[in-house]
Amino acid sequence: MVAAATCVAFFVGCATAPQTARGPEYGPAASMMREARSSSVPVEKRAADYLQAAAMTAPLLDSGAQETPARDTYNAACGELTVLLRTSQGGQLWNHPLTIAGNNQTYHLRLEPASNAVWAPNYFTTFELEQQVKEKLIRKENIQQGVGGALVGVRILNPPEKFAPPRGIAAAVTATLDFHGKDATLALRRPAKQPTATVEGKVRPLAVNYSAPISYYKPPSNLALKGLIGGFEGTHYPARIGLYFMQPYDPERIPLVFVHGLFSTPFTWVQTINGLQADPEIRKHYQFWVFAYPTGYPILYSAFRLRQALAKVDQVYPNHKPYVMVGHSMGGMLTHDQVITVTKAMWEKKMGETAKVIFDQQPKDRLSLSVLRIAVAIWPAADWVKLRSA
Repeated sequence: MVAAATCVAFFVGCATAPQTARGPEYGPAASMMREARSSSVPVEKRAADYLQAAAMTAPLLDSGAQETPARDTYNAACGELTVLLRTSQGGQLWNHPLTIAGNNQTYHLRLEPASNAVWAPNYFTTFELEQQVKEKLIRKENIQQGVGGALVGVRILNPPEKFAPPRGIAAAVTATLDFHGKDATLALRRPAKQPTATVEGKVRPLAVNYSAPISYYKPPSNLALKGLIGGFEGTHYPARIGLYFMQPYDPERIPLVFVHGLFSTPFTWVQTINGLQADPEIRKHYQFWVFAYPTGYPILYSAFRLRQALAKVDQVYPNHKPYVMVGHSMGGMLTHDQVITVTKAMWEKKMGETAKVIFDQQPKDRLSLSVLRIAVAIWPAADWVKLRSA
């Protein structure tokens, strides 16, 4: 049995809580959902309520006119149960088989293991309901109607993973429950990989909000000012300079690397990335990375830092597919600097003695000079050479 405990209050009196089925035929399921959302109810009882509400409505997913209200209850139960189990009791209820009892019913719950279309149960450290992740920068949400609880999976580790944004790496997740008697299987599906799944014996479209993981990364309230200040004083830039993955790394998808322009930040790409994700083929074949840098830094230095970051990707993920880079304004100049060659001899030919001073003299601040020398002597990475000749 799962030990009873009090969980963090969520969904209680929340205007954004998902709608559940109404009508006399759905009375028991609606009652269970209300109880499951109460923080005063022990966790085991809440989990049993969610499971029973999903079990009651799952057979009705194909029942003609009743499909929509049944689906609403089923979807809400799947999503909220996932959040409850992952966040309760410090995650002790997560990623192992559970026997959950309540309402004179006993369920045996297991999590489906990882596959090409299913996330590993222990990959994400937390989940958020998609309707609780809203951001005004998104003008049009990319939503697919279907079955399952639409979630944002978030992975935050300490120390942080390489290339992870400060708030962690986020992705779209759809939670589904399949029942065989009292045996239930909870699957964390990857809709970007496979937008349909067999649920309760039938192939169905999955419910998903592809915009929600982007909305999870909330910009600072004074975003425009931050970008402007970053153009004059790099120490006030809202993010550490570097390359950030907007999704979990996928060796099977092509990286699209976005580099923002003057007086800007990576948030300038929100609409672009959101629009690209509306295309199922792009979702399936591409992943999105952004490079953050204060535009007040010298262009060659920022280009050097971008080159460093891409070289680090080569070390950490040597199996990655060739990049596609998208640069705007100054970001285009940084991108261009990734595919050109500039040598010491070329600088000396153009600048004469000034270049020789930079490369040959030994001033007191050797660290700064060494960085400058590396920044101004440019060689394209091997991947870029191949890309240019393709």
